Amino acid sequence: MTAVDPRDALDDARPGPVPAPAPAPAPAPADPPPGGVLGRPYRALTLGIISVVSLIAFEASAVNTAMPAVGQALDGIELYAFAFSAYFTASLFAMALSGEWCDRGGPLVPLFTGIATFGAGLVVAGSAQQMWLFVAGRGVQGVGGGLVIVALYVVVSRAYPEALRPSVLAAFSAAWVLPVIVGPLVAGTVTEHLGWRWVFLSIPVLVLLPLTVMLPALRKLPPRKADEPMDRRRILLALAVAAGAGLLQYAAQRRDWIAVLPAAAGLALLVPAVVRLLPKGTFRAARGLPSVVLIRGLAAGSLLAAESFIPLMLVTERGLSTTLAGLSLTGGGLTWALGSYTQSRPRLEPYRERIMGIGMVLMTAAILIVPLALVPGVPVWIVAVAWVVAGYGMGLNISSGSVLLLKLSPPQDAGSNSASLQVSDALGNITFIGISGLLFSAFGGGAVDTHATPDVTNTASGGQPAAFAAVFVTMAAVALTGSWVATRLKPAGDGRAPAAGGGGRTAPVPGPRTPPAPAER
Repeated sequence: MTAVDPRDALDDARPGPVPAPAPAPAPAPADPPPGGVLGRPYRALTLGIISVVSLIAFEASAVNTAMPAVGQALDGIELYAFAFSAYFTASLFAMALSGEWCDRGGPLVPLFTGIATFGAGLVVAGSAQQMWLFVAGRGVQGVGGGLVIVALYVVVSRAYPEALRPSVLAAFSAAWVLPVIVGPLVAGTVTEHLGWRWVFLSIPVLVLLPLTVMLPALRKLPPRKADEPMDRRRILLALAVAAGAGLLQYAAQRRDWIAVLPAAAGLALLVPAVVRLLPKGTFRAARGLPSVVLIRGLAAGSLLAAESFIPLMLVTERGLSTTLAGLSLTGGGLTWALGSYTQSRPRLEPYRERIMGIGMVLMTAAILIVPLALVPGVPVWIVAVAWVVAGYGMGLNISSGSVLLLKLSPPQDAGSNSASLQVSDALGNITFIGISGLLFSAFGGGAVDTHATPDVTNTASGGQPAAFAAVFVTMAAVALTGSWVATRLKPAGDGRAPAAGGGGRTAPVPGPRTPPAPAER
């Protein structure tokens, strides 16, 4: 674009006020660098990130398969659910810590600390001789996983230009596809022939290669030099959220009058801390960043809660085997990656908020279709078809939300805002799985451990169609609420979005076409 010389305007001036020059047209969207995320400047970093995410995804899939053997070997079935909840609860605290750490000193140290902590947790779990020690190892894994996932989002924000971020975040989802497909098979084979311990002890060795690949690229990121220390208040709030969530899960497991005490204490810790930890206006769906954070919890929680009850429904109501019931969900993992790829297309960038709304509508429709399988004359494969649709909608929504969050976050707040997104995700999972379990019991479905794998839930008492219908209809309503929140994703007219923490601070939102400054790449 050619600059206007002010001397030309003076030469042509006539008596009277000089008209103001016309506003400059908006810059054209930046073209992605040649080669994309696998081009020479980004190849090593992209492959390293995909490898780390794939290993975490493989572990998540493998542990579900190995857990029945763990519970029997360590005589700890009564602590079975805590082996799952310990991971998510510990990660709630670690996510907020990682956000503050990344904003103050850059993502390099939190990322490598998280990977080392994750590996240490695997070693503790794999060598545990008692179930409580295994649960502790899972908690250590959660701390590592929480540090890693937020740090990876900050790496994307600082290392990649804006034009490449949708593709990188789509790769995050794609990295889950192969582990979700082969993880249970590999873990089952290892458990049967080598023992369950090797499912955990073998993964730390595999982490060394992606660390070696990523390190040179990560060292090129300039460290942030923040004048202010970490926000200890925010870290304490995250600790209160994790403690409150843990107490509520403990209370839900007891199901007696004594559970009222830990439940009340958990709510007293959780509710005030969450309100202060997430961006101001999150729970009233304020426009912009708060709605982006809110829709993540609604999307993740509604999908996971519904998914948890599908295998149980197919086994108890339609007589499918455990393997076939599990396979009904496989298509959703594949289309999730396809949805992530779809949203990464550059020509769809102007329609990102609309894409997220479409994703929520697809999820709503899919969850409503699932209970039709309770009708004897309806073919059972309709569930697999519905979950293909749900996975595609989730891929459109989750990856787009991550891109939108980074766009609305100035560099100094990218870590804390990314942490808020992940906290919303984890809270949505915990909250809506818990609500689904209560609904299932209230409508006569029997006591079901909603954190267990399909192999374990199949041992629960037979469900009732009304109990399953209550779960799916409620989760469809949650997803439908998310489609309304999608109409509020664009920031208000002042172009400012509240920073994470609920403290009322505001931060300017970079323009949607402004690439990151060279110092932030």
